[in-house]
Amino acid sequence: MAAVQWDPFAAIERDVRAMVADPRWADVPAPTQGQAMAARLLRTEDGACWLFGAHARWYRHDASDGSWHLSAPPADPGVRAAARAPQPPPPIPDELLPDPSDMSYDRGSTQAFVGPDVTRETTERTRELLVEACRPKEDVPLVSGPLRETFHADVTAAVAAIWGTIMWCAYAPAFDGNEILLSMFGEFLARPLPGDDWVRWLPPTPLDALTGLYAERLDHGAQGQGLRLAGLMAGTARVLAPDPRFSPRAGALLAMVEPLLARPWLDHRARGARALRDAWLARCPRPLRAAVLAETSPEEHFRHRLYDLVEALSFVASHGADPRAVAASLLAADVNEVAPGEAARLYPLLDPELRRTYYAVLADAGHPLRGCWPRDGEPPDALRPPDRASAAALLGAGYATGLAWCALTGTAPPARGFPSSAATVSCLIGERDDPLPDASDTSDEWIHHS
Repeated sequence: MAAVQWDPFAAIERDVRAMVADPRWADVPAPTQGQAMAARLLRTEDGACWLFGAHARWYRHDASDGSWHLSAPPADPGVRAAARAPQPPPPIPDELLPDPSDMSYDRGSTQAFVGPDVTRETTERTRELLVEACRPKEDVPLVSGPLRETFHADVTAAVAAIWGTIMWCAYAPAFDGNEILLSMFGEFLARPLPGDDWVRWLPPTPLDALTGLYAERLDHGAQGQGLRLAGLMAGTARVLAPDPRFSPRAGALLAMVEPLLARPWLDHRARGARALRDAWLARCPRPLRAAVLAETSPEEHFRHRLYDLVEALSFVASHGADPRAVAASLLAADVNEVAPGEAARLYPLLDPELRRTYYAVLADAGHPLRGCWPRDGEPPDALRPPDRASAAALLGAGYATGLAWCALTGTAPPARGFPSSAATVSCLIGERDDPLPDASDTSDEWIHHS
């Protein structure tokens, strides 16, 4: 029988999760927590020190300046197995100490909406909300704020509230071109959506787009109408929540909006979309704050999306490749194509190893990792995911990473997607839709009716 190789990274992660889940952990003073975590650090043979801490994720220590960087751990079994406790351990800042809510937070799914479809139940319940929003009513407000240009001039704010909630809650708003959740809005949209018949690459929707709809009604003294819009946002979020591609942000939106519906006076002191945005974010509880990092810390949001991309690339380790190096190469490919002048702005946000790889791939046209770059819209064979779910996760994580660095640099997202994520679409072309229900499940009673 072959010996099972011990994995210190997996063992430390299990140990930390169990320790932090203990009800007594929350009452332990920070210095004592730091000592406990210092005893659970790992050092790999390259000298890097690793911590499994806040957000239930790994951090890499930079010995040159003492800083810690959010960084997915090494994938190579040999590298992991050779890790040992550092002597002496570097100091751990309090903000990286894990909280019990970090260990229970459900990150949902990084899958895009290409491949696995949105369920019929979700689309039908969304359609019901949309039908109700379109019923003739007196004094129905029209769309205002950032969503105004998306819709025809006579479209109501209720329709925009449902659409905006879907887009804000989506982890990566890359949708199949025939996705019903989009096509039901076709008559309301002022222009074709970006992308093509295969994939609609939608830009991120800011929280200001939702708070702006509510703020506009408050500014006109129509709080009742504003609360109805907020109720529609909450109702849409409840419909979306069972889908893991929506669930983290849907949960955060419910936590921000439901208190307002119960206590309508909560936001009376806030005026304007930005002030309301800040008031809503202040209500987001700690266990859900990771879902709103795009609003509260765009830099950390980018780091987490890049971490997601490394995890989505875990399948390349079976070919002997390093998922971290491949992720750095794909980031370089996208930046080089879309906004080469912004490449240097991402250096401070990468850990030392990723930074060196990212720089080397950009600087050297003959670098071996440029073999990871798409060619003629296709990924290299080694970057073709092994199954549909993995391809959808890679597409989503790649697109979300692109949107994150675009937000940081003020770059407009490309209408046809980023090169790396667009190339992944070719891996899903033959599996873009869920299988149709088995015909045997359909009753044949209809044939006897005239």
